[in-house]
Amino acid sequence: MAEADVQDGRALAVGGELPIVRLRHWGRWVSGVVVLGLLALLGVALAQAQVQYGSVPEFLWYRVILVGLLNTVVLAVVAQGSAIVIGVVIALMRRSVNPVARWFAAAYIWLFRGLPVLLQILIWYNLALVFTYISIPLPFGGYLLHEQTNVLVTAFVAALLGLALNESAYMAEIVRAGLNSVDQGQAEAAKSIGMGPLLTLRRVVLPQAMRVIIPPTGNDFINMLKGTSIASVIGVTELIHAANNISSNNLLVMETLLAAAIWYMVVVTVAGVGQHYLERAFDAADRTGSAGGPWSRAARALRTAPTVRSRDV
Repeated sequence: MAEADVQDGRALAVGGELPIVRLRHWGRWVSGVVVLGLLALLGVALAQAQVQYGSVPEFLWYRVILVGLLNTVVLAVVAQGSAIVIGVVIALMRRSVNPVARWFAAAYIWLFRGLPVLLQILIWYNLALVFTYISIPLPFGGYLLHEQTNVLVTAFVAALLGLALNESAYMAEIVRAGLNSVDQGQAEAAKSIGMGPLLTLRRVVLPQAMRVIIPPTGNDFINMLKGTSIASVIGVTELIHAANNISSNNLLVMETLLAAAIWYMVVVTVAGVGQHYLERAFDAADRTGSAGGPWSRAARALRTAPTVRSRDV
């Protein structure tokens, strides 16, 4: 044993090469076999389930399912769009030097982020118990709007208000985080060249903050697409409610739910692809001056330090 070690040492000293020994990744093989085994067991269980898989493609094109799909997409898009607008306003108020605006924004975020979205939807749906009529009086007499609350706040409107206001509180924090990620020197430099606050926000701050704002906003929109299913509790015909309507007639519960699941995966996939290209577009706009238009050019100009020659110092 000792002689072999001495000979190996002499061989290495002379310039011999170490033998190449491949690592044995036994953990990878074991984990791969376990995962494949679990997938096989899942496939066997699904094959033996009392589900008529052949009926699922048919349910995809039922009129009530398509109506539920349309309502799901419209409700999610309108609620998310409204939440973004409200969230931007609340975020700007949160950063305002006006203490009243700051406290109002903080209270708004605290309230709508603290209450469950289902509770908010139910409160809006039963608003007629508090306000029988919704009225907007005119200064010289009469009403611009005077209607019963039950007529104005339908199930769809109640779901929209609940989802949008709840999401707006989260969007306010997302936008505030994005704005805070931009160095304060950017705004000061824009002010030094004569830009006003709104122009600075639109051309300098927001383009740079969008890279921080877009990823969580895209994730929230995907959650919004799935979160519209909560509206089924007040009778809004979205995908879950539509699937339940079909299964209540033919008792094919799993088949209709699988059809709804397929449509959810389709819209979520489309939203994910859109988020990917939107993020890539803003990244490219930040890297190249021409891709981002005036936003990127102004931001790049403010980030670029002037060239100073040594003899001018």
